[in-house]
Amino acid sequence: MKILIIGGGFAGCASARILSRHKQFKIDLVEQSKFLGAGVRTQFYGGHPYTFGPRHFLTHNKDVFNYLNKIVPMRSCADHQFITYVEKDNQFYNYPMHMDDIKKMPDKKKIYSELKKKNISKIKNSKNMEDYWINSVGKTLYNKTIKNYNKKMWLVNDNKIIDTFNWSPKGATIKSGPRAAWDKAISAYPKKENGYNDFFDKLNKKKIKIYTNSKIKVSNIRKKTFFINGKMKKYDIVITSISPDFFFNYKHGQLKFIGRDFHKIVLPVKEAFPKNVYFLYYANKERFTRLVEYKKFTKHKSKTTLIGMEIPSKNGKHYPLPFKKEIKRAQKYLKSFPEWYFSIGRAGTYRYEVDIDDCIEQALEIEKIVLNKKYETALPLKKWWKYG
Repeated sequence: MKILIIGGGFAGCASARILSRHKQFKIDLVEQSKFLGAGVRTQFYGGHPYTFGPRHFLTHNKDVFNYLNKIVPMRSCADHQFITYVEKDNQFYNYPMHMDDIKKMPDKKKIYSELKKKNISKIKNSKNMEDYWINSVGKTLYNKTIKNYNKKMWLVNDNKIIDTFNWSPKGATIKSGPRAAWDKAISAYPKKENGYNDFFDKLNKKKIKIYTNSKIKVSNIRKKTFFINGKMKKYDIVITSISPDFFFNYKHGQLKFIGRDFHKIVLPVKEAFPKNVYFLYYANKERFTRLVEYKKFTKHKSKTTLIGMEIPSKNGKHYPLPFKKEIKRAQKYLKSFPEWYFSIGRAGTYRYEVDIDDCIEQALEIEKIVLNKKYETALPLKKWWKYG
């Protein structure tokens, strides 16, 4: 049985690695760049290991963690903390916001008053992101901690344009205790300085033919024929982690994504951030959204430290847009795939919240479906098409 996997990021490589465990599968893996791993691949700058954006591993699924840990030994980073800078107060607060932070705010009386007026019915019936957050935390907190961050994150002039808003795991509730959902998650990062690279570089090349720096073109989607570097090939199963509009010549319009400009900054100190702080978020009108200190993850030893700065842009397809119009467009494409196509990963499912653990989980689910040879059992994969 011949399997084509399009996209050599985590989703594609997880599928290739998992399916190559079985003798009956012959696998071709096609990637347009010169290397596998996409933004999760560890690169080096001034000797410092880094990835394109922070790529620590978070999951509630122990089986998924155990699977990855056998291939890429992991260390815990459960002590990681996020903080956010609010220029109006000239203060750093927890990210996401905590009730303890409000006690420190100069306008705390006004905030407490607005929080008391919170109406669950209004929250549930909110029509856009601005209304959702104002109904949840009040106008004062919204204006100084949420408004500008989301405008620059999604490159919009008005948060009312964003008409989905319950996709973030951080939610709209201000916690008064531990963040139960994520504080209880497994949080880890690879022990080796090359990060996750062994997951990509040590694929079974006897079972997987890897095409990097390669171009692919659809010949006949129903017959599962494709041109790879100009040569036509036919397959039984196709697994893709790229944007689904590609396969249908963008007939419903091109799906929109937000990209990132990524800047590397080396500072002449061993560590720049406070202890256990891995991320600094910025909730104001500066162009960048966050800074990351990579040594916190990698434990790299150096007299200097590497900071990553992320600026939202139209450079690349990193984040699907949380707009109902775009989600409906994506679902049209996904529902048009013939049998034995699986569209996975963040771009493939057009879901912002899909991460490394989800990519592994999807690949394991595909393995069960393919081994059972019952396409109808693929229907659970459609849960990844639904927007929460």
